[in-house]
Amino acid sequence: MELNTIKDAFDRVAKKQKMSSSKTEEVIEQISQEIEQALAKIQSLDDPASQLNQKSILAELNTKLKEIAPLGQLEGTQKDLNIALSKYPKLLEKSFNPDISKAYRNVDFDTHTVNQIIASHFYQQGLFDISDCFLSEAKEPDAADMKSLFLEMYQILSAMKTRNLEPALKWAVTNHDKLKENGSDLELKLHRLQFVEILQKGSRDEALKYARTFLAPFASNHMAEIQKLMACLLWTGKLDCSPYSEFLSPAHWDKLTEELTRQFCNFLGQSYESPLSVTIAAGVQGLPPLLKLMNVMAGKKQEWQSMEQLSVPVDLDREFQFHSIFVCPVSREQATEENPPMLMLCGHVLCKQSITKMSKNSTRSFKCPYCPSDIVATQCRQLYL
Repeated sequence: MELNTIKDAFDRVAKKQKMSSSKTEEVIEQISQEIEQALAKIQSLDDPASQLNQKSILAELNTKLKEIAPLGQLEGTQKDLNIALSKYPKLLEKSFNPDISKAYRNVDFDTHTVNQIIASHFYQQGLFDISDCFLSEAKEPDAADMKSLFLEMYQILSAMKTRNLEPALKWAVTNHDKLKENGSDLELKLHRLQFVEILQKGSRDEALKYARTFLAPFASNHMAEIQKLMACLLWTGKLDCSPYSEFLSPAHWDKLTEELTRQFCNFLGQSYESPLSVTIAAGVQGLPPLLKLMNVMAGKKQEWQSMEQLSVPVDLDREFQFHSIFVCPVSREQATEENPPMLMLCGHVLCKQSITKMSKNSTRSFKCPYCPSDIVATQCRQLYL
């Protein structure tokens, strides 16, 4: 499905419509001016009752209107618009096959899991009322527990939009150890923004006090950046005119908002990109070749239902390309339904049997082979193949 082709066709229709509308307004303006001039002449006559003079003015107006030839002027642009409009629906009909069920295969869906994915998508987008309504109609009350988690995230993000960093800082401090394990300097970046905000308001003493309290603990690993921030004290209230004006860039807020969202979703065991959005976007790319395949296999529907491998390639963009087979980095064995991949709290993945061996079938913690995190087997979450 060439969406760019459809977009180009739509743009052409919009352009023709705009040109036709502009030409129509131009012609109407010409006619309006001639009529107004004729009325002004009639009103300025010495003898308004003189029919001879009025007829002369109206005859002159009639001649000028014929010279304008409004229908002739509009004919060309209207014809171009009609041609573009007639082609556009044909392109839509050709590009969009209404019967997409041809590419459907009879597979069993876990309705509960699908409902959770849909609800999670709405919650992750901040559409809490829609998600609540969906869960109520789908009779999935248990999935509502996700709401409180995403609600906290959106309260933090909403505060950041008003330049209020207090909720974000509180969350970062609470999750200091987790952020450190993930190698994130989110907490420092939040304190940096808060420091700059205080400094920009003209309070040097307050900014210095804030730096001593909250920035000093990061000095050992981020000395160069701390030194730049301290130099900003010399430009209190006029940082925008300083060599360090880059600290005022709105891009810092945008990047920090994105990073906080990523880390928050990571702690929840959720991906930053909505699984539902990724699935639909990938489906949009993959559907056309599947429909073409089904048209070729029209008489072999049963074979389509039992096929284990497609006979044609389905090319997807790189962001939709994932490993379909997971091999445990510890045991070097391929994951199976009996030995599924398990997501650990640090974000790394091992097979279940490897985790069982490393934990020695007990509740005691063990070190992740990829990072210094302490892992407890009971806290690992199974990933679906």
